[in-house]
Amino acid sequence: MNSLALLGYGKMGKLLDELAPSAGFEVVARFDSKSAPISSESLAGAQVAIDFSTAGAVPANVERLAELGVAMVVGTTGWSSEMDRVRVAVDRARGALVFGANFSVGVLAFYDVVAEAARRFAHEEAYEAWAYEAHHRHKRDAPSGTLIELLRSMERAGYARPVDVACNRVGSIPGTHRIGFDSDADTITLEHVARSRVGFARGALRAARWILDRRPEFGGVFEFRDVWKETL
Repeated sequence: MNSLALLGYGKMGKLLDELAPSAGFEVVARFDSKSAPISSESLAGAQVAIDFSTAGAVPANVERLAELGVAMVVGTTGWSSEMDRVRVAVDRARGALVFGANFSVGVLAFYDVVAEAARRFAHEEAYEAWAYEAHHRHKRDAPSGTLIELLRSMERAGYARPVDVACNRVGSIPGTHRIGFDSDADTITLEHVARSRVGFARGALRAARWILDRRPEFGGVFEFRDVWKETL
């Protein structure tokens, strides 16, 4: 089995711990806010680390793991303003990292569905677009990284008009995202609903296998979309 470290040991960390053996990983290190600092000793020989900690912790985690030669998968969101710092750290150490706004395979397919709808409505002036998402009350970033990526997908597809955006943070919702196009005549609604965190965890483990399979031949910073498209 490949050896895995978990950074962040909340609900996602515990779920990854549970699913790791079935994906061919042995969890050899677990880090939370009370753990010892990341070091070669505390990593216990981990080949790859999956980070579902906090946005503020990601840049320093990446810098330290890159220095220690550990491949990385970052599932935490809300740190994109530090992307340049992260890329510099990975490139300097010749490391390897996969990140994503969402590690669900279904969400990646949803990006493409939304992009195609946006392309078709880009020049239909009668249709205005709206976007909505809901997550559990503990999620800190709003709008979510997933909703931001959906909006970017629409823009890249040529939909240049304003999109009205709304967010909810309530209860224990794993994640719901809707994109709608509305006119006087009709409404088209596209929706992705996550039933649990299992899809995110399986996607992160899939990314961990992918990045390990490619070291040391090449490194760099990749998106989960790269993993998905190559392993279709």
